[in-house]
Amino acid sequence: MPTLSLFPTRIRHTALSSEPGWPALGLELEEACRGLAAEDAAGRAWAKRHGYRGYTSYASLDDLPRRATVFGALKRRLDREAAAFAAELGLELGGRRLKLDSLWVNLLRPGGAHSGHLHPLSVLSGTLYVATPEGAGAIRFEDPRLPMMMARPPVGPDADAALRSFHTHQPRPGDLLLWESWLRHEVMPHGGKTSPGAERISLSFNYGWG
Repeated sequence: MPTLSLFPTRIRHTALSSEPGWPALGLELEEACRGLAAEDAAGRAWAKRHGYRGYTSYASLDDLPRRATVFGALKRRLDREAAAFAAELGLELGGRRLKLDSLWVNLLRPGGAHSGHLHPLSVLSGTLYVATPEGAGAIRFEDPRLPMMMARPPVGPDADAALRSFHTHQPRPGDLLLWESWLRHEVMPHGGKTSPGAERISLSFNYGWG
């Protein structure tokens, strides 16, 4: 009997950068994100209070798809990606669709990072990378079984990626990643040099069911 591979942890990767419309869309998204960072005083204040090195609209704005046309267009694309991923995962949604219930902007300055976390009360989560200057921090995913592996020997450096305890993805502009919200992940430190336009810019989101 062959060795079985059970209980996979899947991450969907779509390279929007390979699509003809990405250069214009990416530029429009970057301008919109930078515009929000300049205008949203509440978001900047929240980031300062919580030690976020940069700007995030996470706790200040909840209407991005209605606030700017480009975010509305992005939502339609995200809806299609989320539906396709849900089908790939075999999720039985009872005739309903997953719903985008949060979308927020992140501008991370050099030296910034985001420690390990997950997204409770959501089904799918993801990030679209808009700008990734030199040295921009990668995203690292953690094997959800890691806390139970007290006596397991380490995995060798040549082991298959699916057997390792961590998976690191160095994002490029246009990379769209989707994963199940229980999957713990972190943003590694942004090692770029401080200069105008050096922010790592992304849009993160959650999909719920109900």
